[in-house]
Amino acid sequence: MNRFVRRRHQASRPTAWLSAVLGSLVVIGPVVAAEESGRSFEIYGFAQADYIQDIDGRLDPDWDDAFRPSRICLDGACGEDGQASLSVKQSRFGVKGTMPTGDGKVPLNFKFEFDLFGTGVDAGQTTMRLRHFYGEWGSLLAGQTHSLFMDIDVFPNTIDYWGPSGMVFYRNVQLRWTPWRTDRSHFTVAIERPGNDIDSGSLRLIDGLEDVQVQNDEELPDFTAQWRTQGDWGHVQVGGILRKVGYELRANPASRWVEGSETGWGVNVGAVFNVLDRDAVRLQVVYGEGIASYMNDGGMDLAPSASFDEQTLTGLESEAVPLTGVLAYYDHWWNERWSSSIGYSYTEVDNTNFQDPGSFNKADYASANLLYYPAERLMIGGELLWGQRTNNDGESDDALRFQFTAKYSFDVKF
Repeated sequence: MNRFVRRRHQASRPTAWLSAVLGSLVVIGPVVAAEESGRSFEIYGFAQADYIQDIDGRLDPDWDDAFRPSRICLDGACGEDGQASLSVKQSRFGVKGTMPTGDGKVPLNFKFEFDLFGTGVDAGQTTMRLRHFYGEWGSLLAGQTHSLFMDIDVFPNTIDYWGPSGMVFYRNVQLRWTPWRTDRSHFTVAIERPGNDIDSGSLRLIDGLEDVQVQNDEELPDFTAQWRTQGDWGHVQVGGILRKVGYELRANPASRWVEGSETGWGVNVGAVFNVLDRDAVRLQVVYGEGIASYMNDGGMDLAPSASFDEQTLTGLESEAVPLTGVLAYYDHWWNERWSSSIGYSYTEVDNTNFQDPGSFNKADYASANLLYYPAERLMIGGELLWGQRTNNDGESDDALRFQFTAKYSFDVKF
């Protein structure tokens, strides 16, 4: 099985990010000194340390510091159970502010933020990783931030870095336009950077395709849209996506590339309902085809399917893989100092009949925590997590983890 690394978690080298951070801080002096109305600048972030103890099960060592059920190793493939880890990867640093653009004109808002959680080629390392970098002027936004297909507010108050597997979670490069906005609702559209997650399945079992090469073909950007309404009671948000999920393949290096594509689409409905004084019920259901790249954990956008006449292969085609994601969490405040979050989530794909038996099928995720806030900007707490990975052939394994976290937040406004 040949899987292509999805690009939602790409990271650059630390030296490049350090230069960018220092460059952004150069503007602090002029901002502080300026007396121009409507100008603001804020430095914010937090230092966080996580002690993680696996009680049962074993994850891919590059993912010891995040609880991703899709990374659970089956049949002891990664070694013995019960690993321990200490990490500062969740620690975060950011700057944001507002700059005037002239008399009577709409100001420019900007944000630059990174954490230390290495992914992609830096998986398992503590390295600077971009989260947000964008500017927004009136109804126009350009840069990297949350995809319109995503509802960040359904993310529960957990201390695990990755969070529930069944939610849409993707910070993407985009050009965004908001043609309609009021105090309580908006409608927004965008084109976003494409990125396909392709599973070549059992193609290499076919005579003549033993050395087949399969790669992404991204000829068009993804189109996303979002409608949201909110009030004191909470909010409801509907996100949609339409995308061309393309591929290129060749039987061997001497062959010509053959291309093809399928239409990917999805609908994501999220809601938060405020209850009691400070509690919240967080819900989300997402369904679509070829949308796994936008999910928090698990799945594939495109995979081969086959037709058979008895045992003889008679047809082969690509399929945008159907996917369902569900999230249900409850955040509760016991009093001013103590809070808890408990819930369950899952991602499940409808595998094609020509995928490898070991291909991903489902990721279950459940967690519960107890958090203490001894003073302003301080938090300590513990969380119990359970997850299960199930493959296409029905084989599964689960993991149980405990995490203890201490977090110290800061912000300075100029």
